[in-house]
Amino acid sequence: MNPASAPAPAPSPRLTSVDAYRGFVMFLMMAEVLRLKRVAQALPDSAVWQLLAGQQSHVDWTWASLHDLIQPSFSFLVGVALPFSIAARAARGQSQGAMTLHAAGRALLLILLGVFLRSTSRGMTNWTFEDTLSQIGLGYLFLFTLGFRPVRDQWAALVVVLAGYWAAFVFWPLPPMDFNYAGVGVKPEWLAANGLTGFAAHWQKNANLAWTFDQWWMNLFPREKPFLFNAGGYSTLSFIPTFATMVLGLIAGGVLRSERTGPQRVRWFIVAGVIGIAMGALLGWSGICPVVKRIWTPSWVLFSGGWCFLLLAGFYWLIDVRGRRGWTWPLLVIGANSIAAYLIAHLFESFIEKNLVTHFGAGVFRICGPAYEPLLHGAATFALMWAMLWWMYRRKIFLKI
Repeated sequence: MNPASAPAPAPSPRLTSVDAYRGFVMFLMMAEVLRLKRVAQALPDSAVWQLLAGQQSHVDWTWASLHDLIQPSFSFLVGVALPFSIAARAARGQSQGAMTLHAAGRALLLILLGVFLRSTSRGMTNWTFEDTLSQIGLGYLFLFTLGFRPVRDQWAALVVVLAGYWAAFVFWPLPPMDFNYAGVGVKPEWLAANGLTGFAAHWQKNANLAWTFDQWWMNLFPREKPFLFNAGGYSTLSFIPTFATMVLGLIAGGVLRSERTGPQRVRWFIVAGVIGIAMGALLGWSGICPVVKRIWTPSWVLFSGGWCFLLLAGFYWLIDVRGRRGWTWPLLVIGANSIAAYLIAHLFESFIEKNLVTHFGAGVFRICGPAYEPLLHGAATFALMWAMLWWMYRRKIFLKI
């Protein structure tokens, strides 16, 4: 049986696996404070630390590390949760119009919250829209509207968005041979190691359709200085394929609310995951569409979406099908309050780090040697951030938008 074309009136029970998966994603984000890259730099001969550091760093341009799966997972889970949210609101008697108005307000708040977080260290508002929350907000109202449509329409929207976004980049002219890459923050050594050639150059860093759009769009807002490029290659237009990632999550949420048995849902997710990874990888390897997270290429939607399906399958099978829930508590503390976790990681991390040194001294974190000082300092910082979330969890304080 296919997933229901529209959410049923009766709300479904909250799935522990979804909160645990969300908690795992937020854990990976918060764990940046462990500074594994600095440990690896201090221990260059350790293959283990080099591996761990690599998985906690974004790749330079194509393909992915574990760290690159944080944002697509977060976006995917927004889609997964939406059918449950709509059903719960419908069960409380809310009309579709009232729900749409709430969704529009939520989208706007997410966009502005992302702008705020990108402006905290600036002299004025930094109008930029590549933050995860802003990207989700820009596509959220479209996702919400699609949540009331039959599943075939959701699949159709996915195909249209991916094909249209791919075609837009393809028909945009390639950068000329004498393009000034240095003027857009792309160094020659970076190009030598990561630059794209031939047909794939349509997705070259800071020389593509999305970068051109941002040169116009970003300069419509008041700025400290004119926008020329994003140092990481990120772009506003990535919200369009990010919407496609959320649609994959919406479809997955429909499967979770369908009449399938638990094992049938797991098999569906595994098949979808394998197909997504294979299709994304094939597009990347063939050069038809490189797998680039920073500009969210269509192949990245498929490749990362496949991993999201597999991760959801694993969490759902272990927790909700097999009933192994005891180990999930530390993740649930984070996952049940994901917006709070996101804000704490962005707003309080530096404050906590500085005050740990102020009150305990830097020496206490060198007890295992200078190489491990960043790790111990980061672990203490992480523990305090998690404790803040635990305090909120125990008192049932949850930040919701």
